[in-house]
Amino acid sequence: MEIVVGRFLVTGYSGFIGSHIVTELARKHGYIRGLTRQSVATDHDCAVDVRVGDITKPATLHGLMSGIDTVIHAAGYAHAAASGQGIHNSTTLDGTQHLLHEAAASHVRRFVFISSVKAMAAPGPDCIDETETALPQDEYGLARRQAEERVLAAGKGYGMHVSIVRPALVYGPGCKGNLASMLKWIDRGIFPPVPDTGNRRSMVDVRDLSRAILAAAERDSANGRTCIISDGEDYSTRRIYLAMKSALGKPVPGWSVPAPLFRGAGRAGDLYEAMLRRPAPFNSAACRRLLDSACYHSTVAETVLGYHAEYRLEDALPMMVQQYREHNVPSPAA
Repeated sequence: MEIVVGRFLVTGYSGFIGSHIVTELARKHGYIRGLTRQSVATDHDCAVDVRVGDITKPATLHGLMSGIDTVIHAAGYAHAAASGQGIHNSTTLDGTQHLLHEAAASHVRRFVFISSVKAMAAPGPDCIDETETALPQDEYGLARRQAEERVLAAGKGYGMHVSIVRPALVYGPGCKGNLASMLKWIDRGIFPPVPDTGNRRSMVDVRDLSRAILAAAERDSANGRTCIISDGEDYSTRRIYLAMKSALGKPVPGWSVPAPLFRGAGRAGDLYEAMLRRPAPFNSAACRRLLDSACYHSTVAETVLGYHAEYRLEDALPMMVQQYREHNVPSPAA
């Protein structure tokens, strides 16, 4: 089913996910308007009508959506590390509300909000899907969940097609954040060999995610629905580590650091932070991200969007490594 050629606004268009959405849109030859907080140079091969504005400042959004059919809202903090309820409320919650008001005033027909699997409670050792209703416990997740609720309410109140997309951990060309850091530290021989704890983590390639987002904007069946997007694989941290070692051409050590040592280092980091009032390079939260499970199934997306992933992490890593090496000094084998 082809995307209807229309007029799209992509917020956060110059970011990791936003830039790939623009690339996917350009293949359909629709008009693309991009919102950014400040004018930046991008690598887009297509024409984007760039507008400078701040979603936390409604006065800068006036007229932004004139003539726009569909809004894809990808702006916001991608990680909980941007700590503080105030910053998440201002950007994720209030910023989304400002966009919804402007969309209604401009008679926008469709609005897709890029949320996160963090808008749900942590899954624990078992995989969960969109039927999970428990609330998250951290500030980032709560702000995402509340923003989702406002989007769904606006859909009913304004008669607008609205969809929520919850990506799992996103990898792929241009990847930033924790995965990019892990790749760098493995290349430099600093990242310790992780054990196989049997944990399961869900991920998704940004190119598959972009296709799913456009499907959520297009398909009438996606109206009012919330879709988790993953690539269908359950990755252990050990598998990620080995895949990165292979892509980098690095030998794999014949040993690994036992999980109790990782957890002990995390507790030591907590103590360091409590005593010195400054961030530690490694703490219990970082240890949980490394060793615990975070597994999600895309049950609704497969049914409602006809979504099926084309990529796996191992497929994307060669390009990720190439891009990494283009911007970093090569390291010796480690």
